[in-house]
Amino acid sequence: MANVLAERIEEVLRPIVGTVLASVSVDLESRRIGKDPDSITRIDLPVIADNLAQQLKLVVGPDLATAAAQRVRELA
Repeated sequence: MANVLAERIEEVLRPIVGTVLASVSVDLESRRIGKDPDSITRIDLPVIADNLAQQLKLVVGPDLATAAAQRVRELA
């Protein structure tokens, strides 16, 4: 992954969901907004963060999901 933002999102998610799921999450959420991980920009971060908060709730619970989403938003 060449995009610095995608890498930073993965870094935020990695301690929470692990390396594989962090990578898959970045790929999935990028595609959900019609992009690939290499083309996401700071403008995309709020939408990606909102989507991650919803998806991560199922895996890590609402509190941790909300905290992770906030950290992704702060990358902007």
